[in-house]
Amino acid sequence: MKVLVTGAKGQLGTDIVLMLQKNDVNVVGYGRVDLDITNLEDVRRILYTEKPDVIIHTAAYTNVDLAESEVDEAYLVNAIGTKNIAQISEEIESKLVYISTDYVFDGTKLQPINEFECTSPIGIYGKSKLAGEQFVKDLSTRYFIVRTSWVYGNHGNNFVKTMLKLGAEKDVLKVVNDQIGSPTYTVDLSERIIDLIQTEKYGTYHISNSEHCSWYDFALAIFEEAKININVIPCSSLEFVRPAPRPAYSVMDHMGLRLYGFKEMRNWREGLQEFLESESQ
Repeated sequence: MKVLVTGAKGQLGTDIVLMLQKNDVNVVGYGRVDLDITNLEDVRRILYTEKPDVIIHTAAYTNVDLAESEVDEAYLVNAIGTKNIAQISEEIESKLVYISTDYVFDGTKLQPINEFECTSPIGIYGKSKLAGEQFVKDLSTRYFIVRTSWVYGNHGNNFVKTMLKLGAEKDVLKVVNDQIGSPTYTVDLSERIIDLIQTEKYGTYHISNSEHCSWYDFALAIFEEAKININVIPCSSLEFVRPAPRPAYSVMDHMGLRLYGFKEMRNWREGLQEFLESESQ
């Protein structure tokens, strides 16, 4: 099996490449400098040269707030870029994994959301990622759409690293308590994606660590596990007005994993513990 990873220098892409290498899989990684996914001819040239059996498409426009003002750029990367990857992956008969997001939902539900429920994004980022999903469905016959949430890992910036930095600098910190989701460790997400690509169980999957919490609860857990003494105060998202709206509830049910017989994801707290251990080494 030969695997090509887009966005290979990013938070998730880096871990996928490393994990595939550890499993002795033939993997090639392309970052933004090496592959312009918005250029169809660039995509065609590279994919026809590499001829991978699997493409894991992690490259994306991910600045949720900036997307509200850079609408064209968000759609160019997340929709048109994904269309280009999907189109050429089908031409060369590659399996395609597209990394999507909990932001394709509006956050109004109060129970875990399964893969068969209607999408309804409320911001440009979520809308552009959903447009990418639609192109994948329209153009590819061998696809895995993987929606995930609250991702963090050893490579790149994320909420956990921000909390650790602020914990070392401050005595008091306010964290939002009215947004609920499931933190997801990139290592756990990568592991399940690698399970998927070894099958032909195509479709849409929700993959996050199991159980859920608020950002406030997540911050408390980070400081507790890292043994950082800081006063964390819960607050409303209304106190932190940002350009893009966030789903208030984005806990995803892993129905796809269950129905197709894949291993369930471990608890988010276990993932956090392993991440912090790796960061301290």
